[in-house]
Amino acid sequence: MGMSTGQRYRQNLVPKLVTTLAEGYSFAKLRNDAIAGLTVAIVALPLAMALAIASGTTPERGLFTAIVAGFLISALGGSRFQIGGPTGAFVVVVFNTIQTHGYDGLVIATIMAGIILVAAGLLRAGAIIKYIPYPVVTGFTAGIAVIIFSSQVKDLLGLDLAEPPAEFIDKWIAYGQSIGTVDPATCGVAALALSIIIAIRRLRPALPAFLIAVVTCSLLVAAASLEVETIGTRFGSIPNMLPEPVLPEITLARLQALLPDALTIAFLAGIESLLSAMVADGMTGRRHRSDAELVAQGIANIASPIFGGIPATGAIARTATNIKAGAATPLAGMLHAAFLLLFMLALAPLASFLPLAALAAVLVIVAWNMSEVERFRHLLRAPPGDRFVLLLTFALTVLVDLTVAIQVGVVLAALLFMYRMAESVEVTGRLLRPEPEAESPHEQYRDDGLPEDVEVFTIAGPFFYGATARVQAALDRVTRPARIFILRMEDVPVIDASGAQALADWVERCDRRGTQAVLVGLQSMPRLVLRRMNLQHQHPNLHFLPDMKAATEFARKAEPG
Repeated sequence: MGMSTGQRYRQNLVPKLVTTLAEGYSFAKLRNDAIAGLTVAIVALPLAMALAIASGTTPERGLFTAIVAGFLISALGGSRFQIGGPTGAFVVVVFNTIQTHGYDGLVIATIMAGIILVAAGLLRAGAIIKYIPYPVVTGFTAGIAVIIFSSQVKDLLGLDLAEPPAEFIDKWIAYGQSIGTVDPATCGVAALALSIIIAIRRLRPALPAFLIAVVTCSLLVAAASLEVETIGTRFGSIPNMLPEPVLPEITLARLQALLPDALTIAFLAGIESLLSAMVADGMTGRRHRSDAELVAQGIANIASPIFGGIPATGAIARTATNIKAGAATPLAGMLHAAFLLLFMLALAPLASFLPLAALAAVLVIVAWNMSEVERFRHLLRAPPGDRFVLLLTFALTVLVDLTVAIQVGVVLAALLFMYRMAESVEVTGRLLRPEPEAESPHEQYRDDGLPEDVEVFTIAGPFFYGATARVQAALDRVTRPARIFILRMEDVPVIDASGAQALADWVERCDRRGTQAVLVGLQSMPRLVLRRMNLQHQHPNLHFLPDMKAATEFARKAEPG
């Protein structure tokens, strides 16, 4: 027997860790998980610090996030292979939130986002959030990539620029004005890091390119005594332990001011984590539990800022690395967090020597990967409406604000979808078309044998509020009196309240003319909606018939004389 709705709901909230451990856990699986966890930790170590710096905060906060949130996302999530931590998607919103409200404001916004994500998971929103259109996702992802790259130009070139402006255009104007202060040593370190990463990815992709590049550049800087900026010279030493949990002062005014940032963080965390889980499913043939994943993301984003971190979500590249390294269960992600904690405890003093130019090179590669140039080019060949949504979302992300870009992009995509659905609805009738060829099973039954005072129209497509004006305009074109008006609806899969009201208006018009109205071939969903809205009870002259054969017999029997 299948599961009930309540059982399916509870099952979709069960962490995959529980399921995998119930299947049995062997030493072989532990070995595979340990190797995968160590591999991902090596990849995540420089990346977590680089993303924190790009987000406008200190490098250790990236490590705190990868440790705390990474552990919880794997332990409580709905994917066997998900790796959580800071990602490039958050760089813009975290930077803006810190600039506007300080780090304490980011803590409150992230905790609020975590609560929103937990609620979304409990309300079974996991399936809904995956339907954000690709032009919107690709547009703001590519926009974030451009912003990340722009934020790293100062460290890539070693410009003598105290603090670049926050606005995109102003930032590049400032870069242009400071171009004469380029530091050759910094450029050389950045170029070396980029070359190492690109070469390793092409020749030996299994090796941790980011870590090798950063370590090599650090050794070069130390050996040659190069005067380039490092983590130590800008941020000081990195702590070798997790901080004690702390909550900032929370007031109603701050909650209201930070709600837009919290909604953006929640949206990005939900989208990115579910996209990452879907990528993992595609690579392994497994299926994730979307609602459990959202709950885990929520709990992780509540805990991460309390322990000095920043927002976290599922990281697609690190999750793919985890799978390729042979991970068997979510324990690999938990071990990745444990290894990062060990690295921080043992190697924190050495992190001060990491050159910022090398970390900027890491972020340039991250930005390039995020930009998804091929997908962007592919969408530029899409229909005009999709291209417009893509380019507008991209432009708003870069030039205005990420929150505005998401809101406008989603609304425009929804309006475009409704327009297309409305345009797909066809209304045909004796007075609106020539004698048709038999193009579908419903057209096989000709209405030639119907009396002349019987009108027949056909509606095909979803009959919702976006299509009501189109349908009503077609029905209004019928001016000659008819004894019986047959409306064929075999090809109407869904109808909403607006569509039902349009039918009610049509039936009232038929009543005023003394015309009997007949609805033919209603599918189960439209029939249920019309019955719940008491359409037949309110209009005794309205008849529901199963097919055109029954409608023809009804018309002939009702013929006067």
